[in-house]
Amino acid sequence: MKSAITRNSRMSFVQTSLLVANLVAIAFALLAISSIVAVMEPFSTVAVYATLTENMDSEKKRKIIARSMRIAFLVLVFFALTGHLVFQVFNITVAAFEIAGGILLVAVALSMLNPGQKTSPTDSGQDIAIVPLAFPLTAGPGAITTVILLASQSNSIIESSFIYVGIFAGVFVSYVGMRYSTRLFKLLGDEGLRVVTALMAIIVLAIAVQFVINGVADAIPQILSAK
Repeated sequence: MKSAITRNSRMSFVQTSLLVANLVAIAFALLAISSIVAVMEPFSTVAVYATLTENMDSEKKRKIIARSMRIAFLVLVFFALTGHLVFQVFNITVAAFEIAGGILLVAVALSMLNPGQKTSPTDSGQDIAIVPLAFPLTAGPGAITTVILLASQSNSIIESSFIYVGIFAGVFVSYVGMRYSTRLFKLLGDEGLRVVTALMAIIVLAIAVQFVINGVADAIPQILSAK
């Protein structure tokens, strides 16, 4: 009788432990996927893509989308695997990464605001698939920092796998948005597209400034503590 009770107690304990582990894994999955997708801001990437590729043909647009999302995915997976190791090897900080990303976005925003730029960015030798679409818009400092923090918090292979699911989800949303952005922006017309371009340039500039502010705010305590 006692052995049966003990056996039932053990089974109940195992079942409870499995239930708790499953709930923890589900909570981590929701946190990882939602935070990664949110910090990527796919809709901002889509809007910037639409304005930068306004004068390009469909084939060139498809190549840019595929290339930028592939690069962004590989970059985020790389940082999820290596964590803080890269920063330690090159002796750089997340703050420096944020400032660098902000400076890159400032250049992009100013080019969007330039009314005299009639040619596409690729015609002038710029590869917009890398800058700004892959970095710093999709795989920017915020997304890289998020996957590094999530990787350090994961306690199992299952939890770690949800980080890569989140990366894929964010990249996929951006890919679909850019792939079908032409239909949306056709409805706006030339005048509407110019308005959207101006608004997005201001938003991109604001994001760039915020990147720099965050980087400086993170760097100041490090500088003071070094003294």
